[in-house]
Amino acid sequence: MEQRSDMMKAVPAGVKAVYGVETYVQSVLDHTLLHLIKVRASLLNGCGFCMDMHTKDALKEGETTQRLFGLAAWREVSFYDETERAALALTDAVTKLGDHGVPDDVWDDAVKHFGEEGTVNVVLAIGTINLWNRLAITTRAQPATV
Repeated sequence: MEQRSDMMKAVPAGVKAVYGVETYVQSVLDHTLLHLIKVRASLLNGCGFCMDMHTKDALKEGETTQRLFGLAAWREVSFYDETERAALALTDAVTKLGDHGVPDDVWDDAVKHFGEEGTVNVVLAIGTINLWNRLAITTRAQPATV
């Protein structure tokens, strides 16, 4: 599959704007949690470029392969603590946004673990990776081959 467009060349100011939100969420969220959010959303969206990038980043920062592979069935395994599970449930709900939005129980559990400000920061992280996924999938961005 051939890449359709290089976003950075086509619209550098637009990409820079998305990086601004990315920089913000990286400054306010724990990186372990952020990696889990990015990989889970990218998995749900089927974004090969982002899956490749974010699994490599997570591994470099000490995440385990077991926990990364476990994201495909995170509800079925015990690799994640309650706070991570709240973030993953919110990631699923926001990424697969249905007709009725995010269920109250998912939101309430996130607020229990992160507070209101922290929950909104998690939502910003989820929204950002979903935007990156959609940009990468639409332009057919390709990971570097090893």
